[in-house]
Amino acid sequence: MIVSRRKLIGFGAAGAGGLLLGGCDRLNESETFKGVLKGATGLNQRTQRLLMGDSLAREFTEADMSPVFKANGSTSVADPAYRSHLAQGFGAWTLRVDGLVKQPLMLPLTALKALPQRTQITRHDCVEGWSAIGKWQGPQLGRVLQAAGLLPAARYAVFHCADVLEGALYYESIDLIDAFHPQTILAWRMNDQPLDEAHGAPLRLRVERQLGYKQAKYVMRIELTETLAGLYGGGGGHWEDARGYQWYAGI
Repeated sequence: MIVSRRKLIGFGAAGAGGLLLGGCDRLNESETFKGVLKGATGLNQRTQRLLMGDSLAREFTEADMSPVFKANGSTSVADPAYRSHLAQGFGAWTLRVDGLVKQPLMLPLTALKALPQRTQITRHDCVEGWSAIGKWQGPQLGRVLQAAGLLPAARYAVFHCADVLEGALYYESIDLIDAFHPQTILAWRMNDQPLDEAHGAPLRLRVERQLGYKQAKYVMRIELTETLAGLYGGGGGHWEDARGYQWYAGI
């Protein structure tokens, strides 16, 4: 039997004396919870890569969409440059793609919208213990990376974000296998409407085979790197650095 990361969270909570899935901080006070995830991470990643390959996360119909899709983590951005872009409808905003690429890019939102679009209705699973089904639209990340042209040493895509959480700029990262998965998109539209601020406007990552904390909001820059060492706290993402979450969050 293959045990999903979501089920392991439940096992970790039970092993911590009935710890409820009430929030990220409470979960990570439990050494049992963190130990279970740490021990299962490598197995979970290898199992998904070997058995699932390029298989898709389950997609749903519009009838399945949740009436409310909770906005968690950062729900607003204080950065003056971001607030100016927000006030102007992101008309002058650009996404920077650089690092280990042949051709660095500065892509306005109009350029991202002009690329071939993928629309998918998927379930968002949060480590806080809730799920919601939403509809997302945007270009596949792989198309954007192909346009930039990856150098041979590139191994990771790092997403630098506009929001600050607990005094640190938010960021996340995935490897190139997930980056080129067909369901990994740069979503600018949610439930048939442009993203609002609380849900990550103007652009957020959707990497559908991983848990919610990997779905970075307010993406400003994508950097291609050979290693995650020396980048922010070195764990590959904000919650990985701050709370010991595991870098691979496959479900």
